[in-house]
Amino acid sequence: MRLKILGLCLAFLLGGSLCSAQQNPAAKQIDRNTVYCSGFVADHKLPSESYVISGEQSSDKLTFSQGDYVYINRGQSQGVHEGDEFLVFRPVEDPVGFLWFDKQSTVIKEMGIVYEDEGRIKVVHTDPKVSIAKVIHGCNYMQRGDLIRPVEERAVPPLKDSAHFDHFAPPSGKGVGTVALITEFAPAGGSSYTAYINIGSSQNLKVGDYVRMFRYQGKTKEYIPTYRNMQYDALDYHVLYGKAPQPYTSKDLPREVLGEGIVLNVSAKSATVLITTASTAIYAGDFVEPE
Repeated sequence: MRLKILGLCLAFLLGGSLCSAQQNPAAKQIDRNTVYCSGFVADHKLPSESYVISGEQSSDKLTFSQGDYVYINRGQSQGVHEGDEFLVFRPVEDPVGFLWFDKQSTVIKEMGIVYEDEGRIKVVHTDPKVSIAKVIHGCNYMQRGDLIRPVEERAVPPLKDSAHFDHFAPPSGKGVGTVALITEFAPAGGSSYTAYINIGSSQNLKVGDYVRMFRYQGKTKEYIPTYRNMQYDALDYHVLYGKAPQPYTSKDLPREVLGEGIVLNVSAKSATVLITTASTAIYAGDFVEPE
């Protein structure tokens, strides 16, 4: 199995940071910053004719953040007025290119194009062809070439009480998808992380719906750090750690419900999900289903 040692190290490190806070009940209301910084996957390439040119102090500034002034390539001639607000975003790809599960790149490609939210700007001055805007909210840094589009208000769906999470929930029967990636291309995430899944409005998913993440014991796909047959045989050390009298496949054992999350953005083939409850680290490659 690919990079088992790395995987086990990640499991240890992630387990300590992710799982320690998993039992905390989710807040009753999602923070608007979370909604507007969640990112999204578009079915097709979005228009790129409107963008950030640069900003003040550009001779020694590579990036721009909250409170900075940036220049955009839209002005009075394009109908831009003082007070107009724009969302800033950019398409992103994994800079490392490491696949966390089999055919991950294919799954993501079929979903569409991943975009990262960078924040919101407000126009404070207009010229005929360019405008100056102030960064009034930053999710991340902004840079030259970032795309902009007029603000589209996003729904802030209500959260349910995390105490109602069913750790032993039966299959919903509403179809099964994959956790295609975790925000910032991390291998795994936990509560308050954002995940992108390959089911969307085509499967009747909508903003505010809940989805459930799960996995099967004994799967040999390389998406979680594990060894073959761990579901009944503790490596080669069964003399010390035990071994079941007979082998068990994934279909012989209950599935493991890992957590759940709420849909923040949705397109035909994908959805952005805020993980609200997680009993353990949720990996890219784990399964997901609408509740």
